[in-house]
Amino acid sequence: MGQGRVAATSAICYGRNVPDDLKLRPFAGDELRSLAGRAYERIRDAIVAGTLAPGQRISERGLAATLDISAQPVRAALRQLETEGMVESRPRSGTYVADLSPARLVEIGLIRAALEGLAAALAATRATEADRAALRRCLADIEATTRQGDRAALAAANAALHEALHQAAASPDIQRLRAGLRAYDHLTRARILGTAEEPARALAEHAAIVAAVLARDPAAAEAAIRAHTLRSLAIAFPDSAATPSHWTRTP
Repeated sequence: MGQGRVAATSAICYGRNVPDDLKLRPFAGDELRSLAGRAYERIRDAIVAGTLAPGQRISERGLAATLDISAQPVRAALRQLETEGMVESRPRSGTYVADLSPARLVEIGLIRAALEGLAAALAATRATEADRAALRRCLADIEATTRQGDRAALAAANAALHEALHQAAASPDIQRLRAGLRAYDHLTRARILGTAEEPARALAEHAAIVAAVLARDPAAAEAAIRAHTLRSLAIAFPDSAATPSHWTRTP
């Protein structure tokens, strides 16, 4: 694409359990609706797969040409990806794929655990009846997709439950902070759901979280979701999540 060398293999934190040969390609005719959203998904998936490599310089024009769309939806997609930490703009240099090391992703995961815990505690005290019904539906969806063994549907159901918890928490500030951590979700989801025993274990943990929220027990809700989030972090990064060694700042 004239945007720098594309790595032949994914970096350690970008390509686990996703296709290494994911390619950016033009949109088909039935995909032309909501181009910014579709461009966002296509570029995000290429970053996760390593097709757009960590540290690679990217351009609106090059991506637009590859996707066969105008630059405007690509620009909107890159703005969203920058908000989520997937790309970064450098003054007088351009836009680059964020080079998120395992140590940095672990730190983001710890921040995410704290935010999820606070959101669950607030949800336990603020959830409306509509929120409570939404949580029950989301948990039922997780149960169904776990039985079916559909990993893509399960990932979507998991994300929907966490979104429902944040809706119940009714905290715009937590939502804003959470939006900046989505790179962690995108880059670790395949790792976390990739083991055979993980879906059933995660289902039990999600059930405990929802039960605590429905019981209006903020302490139990916070403890349950923090334990779940930190355990997921340990699965994604087994060599670093269990030790505070990554907290040491290197020169």
